[in-house]
Amino acid sequence: MSEGSTSGDLVTVLRKLIADLAPGERLPSSRELVQRYRVSPVTVSRAVAQLAAAGVVIARPGSGTYVAPRSNTAAEVIDTAWQTVALADRTVDTASITDTLGPPPAGTIRLDGGYLHASLRPERALGGALARAARRPDAWDRAPANGLAPLRAAFARIAGNAVTAEDVLITAGGQSALSIAFRAMGVPGSPVLMESPTYPGAIAAARAAGLRPVPVPMDADGLRPDLLAEAFGMTGARLLYCQPAHHNPTGVTLTPERRAQVLDLAKGAGAFVIEDDFARYLGHGTPTPRTLIDDDRHGTVVYLTSLTKPAAPSLRIGALVARGPVLERLRAVRLVDDFFVTRPLQEAALELISSPGWDRHLRALAGSLRQRGEQLASAVTAECPQWTLKRPAGGLHLWIQLPPGADDLVIASAARRHGVAVSAGKRFFVSEPPAAHLRLAFAATDPAELGGGVRRLVESADTSQLLA
Repeated sequence: MSEGSTSGDLVTVLRKLIADLAPGERLPSSRELVQRYRVSPVTVSRAVAQLAAAGVVIARPGSGTYVAPRSNTAAEVIDTAWQTVALADRTVDTASITDTLGPPPAGTIRLDGGYLHASLRPERALGGALARAARRPDAWDRAPANGLAPLRAAFARIAGNAVTAEDVLITAGGQSALSIAFRAMGVPGSPVLMESPTYPGAIAAARAAGLRPVPVPMDADGLRPDLLAEAFGMTGARLLYCQPAHHNPTGVTLTPERRAQVLDLAKGAGAFVIEDDFARYLGHGTPTPRTLIDDDRHGTVVYLTSLTKPAAPSLRIGALVARGPVLERLRAVRLVDDFFVTRPLQEAALELISSPGWDRHLRALAGSLRQRGEQLASAVTAECPQWTLKRPAGGLHLWIQLPPGADDLVIASAARRHGVAVSAGKRFFVSEPPAAHLRLAFAATDPAELGGGVRRLVESADTSQLLA
């Protein structure tokens, strides 16, 4: 081994050593391990900690590290059949948000991701923000139930001039905000209108809350107001979920004329609009339209957004914004869920977005997303001219309509076998899709792999299916 070896490498070596030792025998000292395997003391410390956490060794400060007792007792098999009766027939459907094909093998080009590739994340700024947050004297105190006041004020500025910090509730990311909103605002068994196609996580969250998603078709200008009016009239729905800016998966942005129509139709139906603004910071250089809630003067819109998409997957900090009694309902559900969002992460998020580096990151991100989107779109157009796509002005994906007769599930499965992961379009529809689609991500992988990913995709299926 060498100084560059990882703690994982050392763990593998030590497990082989331990296999030849008896329970209670002492391992070589840390100094001996450093000398024997030519690794750093930090690597030894991490490896021993991993083994101790796995129950393989017992570390006794001041004495040494010893082989833990080995259990020869097979795990008892218990009869859990009774749980089927006790749980009744209610299930949580995760099919739309889990990968039915399983984890992609090593070497797979990921054109199916929904988060930024590591090269696009502000990782140095995130590390600094977390370190500064951890040094605060009150970092580990209980946070206010609604969230830290300065962070709420920051999210209020994101939402628009019509919002104050008192209207904001901090959540553990956007998905948590969605789950809270559906459970707080919907009556089990009632309909919730959704754009078609739409974000699969919203479909799953609505169904988990006992709601019945009802699709409302879109076109190149966004949600169709004529069909939205029909859906409100036919279903009596009191809830509409939509993504007005850089919609996932289509990338479409709702036009100004339709924004006003959607708000008027919801107001006339006595319905709430859940505005999912996940892509607020994912524009490709052109200004992202202002939020719907900024135009709302009747408390119709409940707004949600998150810092996860423009920063990193594990920065699970988001916000719900609402005015009137609905805010108290949202707050109550958040409270019984987990009391409050962990304070160090809130503090770190505040440190991040308050730093001068945040604006620099967002400017650089916009340029990178635009470049990668154009690169992927050019590759698709060159390799598959029969496919239909439109370059979005924001977001992380391309939405591709396949030729008639194509099966997106078959293509996605074949692509996986050829080393490229893509998202089949069916999972983005509540009901039968009007055509076969693929969603391709351009931000989840290294840009050098985008062209190769498209070539693998084309090669993965029969030519007649892909290019007919």
